[in-house]
Amino acid sequence: MNVENYFINAMSHRSSHIGDDGAIVGEWIYSKDIFFENVHFKRKWLSAYQIGYKAMIINISDAIAMNAQPLYALVGVAMPKSMSLFAMDELARGMRECALQFGIEIIGGDTIANSKLDLSITIISKSKNPLLRKGLKYGDVIAHTGQIGESLRHLRYLMAGGKVNTKSRFVRPVLRNSFISKARPFLRCGMDLSDGLYSDIGKLCAANRCGITWKKRYLKQTACSGEEYEMLVAFSARNAKVLERISKLTRTPLTIVATARRGKFVNRCKAHHF
Repeated sequence: MNVENYFINAMSHRSSHIGDDGAIVGEWIYSKDIFFENVHFKRKWLSAYQIGYKAMIINISDAIAMNAQPLYALVGVAMPKSMSLFAMDELARGMRECALQFGIEIIGGDTIANSKLDLSITIISKSKNPLLRKGLKYGDVIAHTGQIGESLRHLRYLMAGGKVNTKSRFVRPVLRNSFISKARPFLRCGMDLSDGLYSDIGKLCAANRCGITWKKRYLKQTACSGEEYEMLVAFSARNAKVLERISKLTRTPLTIVATARRGKFVNRCKAHHF
């Protein structure tokens, strides 16, 4: 059982707005992700600035994945009483500088004392042509941007007591906003690649009631690696050359991994959230 989906459905009574990276209400898109200490990160791994930056950018990823322009952010922070004013300033600076890169205004939120550092961010975006998870057709090509697996490798370095470069994807994800905005007219559907290739292909297949035929094989540990924040997209095979040109123009590696077919896809990865 997918416990996350079960609880969201129980809470929302199966709202028609649920099912994509964000909830669409008219032209507005609302999305939220939480970023919790000892679940998603440890403070000994990342500086306060890096924690603030990553908490913001992983939330912006949902807006970019839907071909939306992120405009506003609401921030909730629960922080230890032991946090210094310098650490608070650096946490805020990380969120603020990331938001400014995407033209986002932080318009409010809430803070509370806690035993650890937990962040929850809501992004409010707008799109006239959102990219949804539904729309896949039999024979369509499924591909992902960038390289996958690096986030898991670097997480393992950190868990073993090592350090990673400040430009590591685990520390500082890179979003594909230029590629998505240019490629949108040729894409059937898409989503951000945050829970792992197998898990997120499973979500696409479930949304479109289909299976896949693999074109490229991956080690299970690579295909189950979460927090990549690349894009998973699908398009008609006849648009493959157009997408290849756009990927080169935007310097975005694009790897075709499967085609859609009748059937059902079974995800063999362990759930990330529970």
